[in-house]
Amino acid sequence: MEKSKVYFSKEITSEKLIEIYEKLGVTLDGKVGVKVSTGERGSKGYLKKELIAPLVKKLHGTIIECNTAYDGARNTKEDHLEVAKEHGFTDFSDVDIMDGEGEFKIPVKNGKHLKYDIIGEHFKNYDSILNLAHGKGHAMGGFGANLKNQSIGIASRNGKAYIHSCGKTEDPNLCWSMPYEQKDFIESMAEAATAVSDYLKDNHKKILYITVANAISLDCDCDAHQGNPVIADIGIFASLDPVANDQAFIDAIWKTHEEGTDSIKERIDTRCGRHITEYAKSLGLGNTEYELIEI
Repeated sequence: MEKSKVYFSKEITSEKLIEIYEKLGVTLDGKVGVKVSTGERGSKGYLKKELIAPLVKKLHGTIIECNTAYDGARNTKEDHLEVAKEHGFTDFSDVDIMDGEGEFKIPVKNGKHLKYDIIGEHFKNYDSILNLAHGKGHAMGGFGANLKNQSIGIASRNGKAYIHSCGKTEDPNLCWSMPYEQKDFIESMAEAATAVSDYLKDNHKKILYITVANAISLDCDCDAHQGNPVIADIGIFASLDPVANDQAFIDAIWKTHEEGTDSIKERIDTRCGRHITEYAKSLGLGNTEYELIEI
């Protein structure tokens, strides 16, 4: 398999974000959805409007999200929109909580755990998608970047429950009490991410992948008590291949030698986090071999 291209900028600015998008050489056209995490109320690391607004405006994009499976400030459309407003997203874009008016199932073609993925009904409305992820640690997945943003992030509230329970239940009230193997959860995320990619391909829609590795904390933006960063900002990664982009982010963490590096490596490996790229590769979602092109 030919190596995938991953573009990288150490500089994290709104100008570099636009430049790295343009380096990918694919124009996102039609109705463009920009999938970001709006961040739980109380979190710190979500991508800030000053950084992403110029690119979102350039794309005439709509911020797209789905409700959470856990009980918090973003598990209903109304509450979720309020948090999005508090975090500044409505200042520069429409915000579409895609499962606010329903959901639909898409097939998982070669899954061991999931028979289908359940995603927000409004995902159908978009011709092009920018998967714009914040690279950081995660309490359950080890780390979060493009693959998590495409699996848990695009899944509806019930779809999140289905992924978290590794295909056992669609009920958010039951999924947290379901026993599961950690490796199976990681694989379930990869299966859901692949299902979204297949759906887009089958419907002749485009998707691009960018991860901003800044404010890298141990916990996710979905954590209301998200801690401070444990390592310095790394940069921006961009690719047509989500597996390569996640792999490049992980490899960059492993190349850091800071006081907090061991803590984030431990977080990732105690959750089998690095398994997601290998398993996603086995599903045909992308390649773990890449060429890093610095801009």
